[in-house]
Amino acid sequence: MEITCNRCHRTVQVEDCYCPACGLPQFFFTAEDGGGVQSRPELWNEAVRDAGTVAWKPALRLAMVLAVPAGLLSSALSPLSGGGLFWMTVAAALTVYCYVRSQQTPWITLGAGARIGMVTGILGGWLAFGFSGGALFVNRFVLHHPAEIDAEWKTRVDLSQQMTQQLAAQMGQSDAAQLQAQKAWMLSPWGHAGIEAFSFASSAVFLILFAVAGGALGARLTARSRRPEV
Repeated sequence: MEITCNRCHRTVQVEDCYCPACGLPQFFFTAEDGGGVQSRPELWNEAVRDAGTVAWKPALRLAMVLAVPAGLLSSALSPLSGGGLFWMTVAAALTVYCYVRSQQTPWITLGAGARIGMVTGILGGWLAFGFSGGALFVNRFVLHHPAEIDAEWKTRVDLSQQMTQQLAAQMGQSDAAQLQAQKAWMLSPWGHAGIEAFSFASSAVFLILFAVAGGALGARLTARSRRPEV
């Protein structure tokens, strides 16, 4: 008679103390001793694997390998930075997939995948932050292009101010003095640096959130591809 695991429905050998796929402890009814339950505790020489735990050393290695290209593609250095959320989601999902394959475990929980994704997102997001900030610094102070940067920034500020004025006029709350003061602060070195830093940090946070979702998605897809449906 074929014996299957009650959790994942994989075939389990009689001599197995736990399911080799999901780690669920196995108990078998035998015809001996009145048909009682046989657990064979003397054979339990290995710890039961928990699909909700993460071996962080290999997970971190994989996360670092995949976070570098994802962070670079998501930074201002890349012409493909507009797809940063996509790159980070894919990197997190691939990290989970490679982790599951490297650990030779059939599946991990969504929570474990999300945690691996979060670590991938933290690494990739702050690499993107660093690459973007470093590129801006090099372009301004090393390559000596402050005039071009300031002109581009002024164009963005003017556009933002026009949109703000139109919105304020529609709401009947236009305040020219306040708008001028706001524009002067945005055009100042401290205002420019602060807004750029806030923008980079906000982008990094969104990259982390999408990486968490990508890790959970990777765990889900891996489980569905390697576990039979109930």
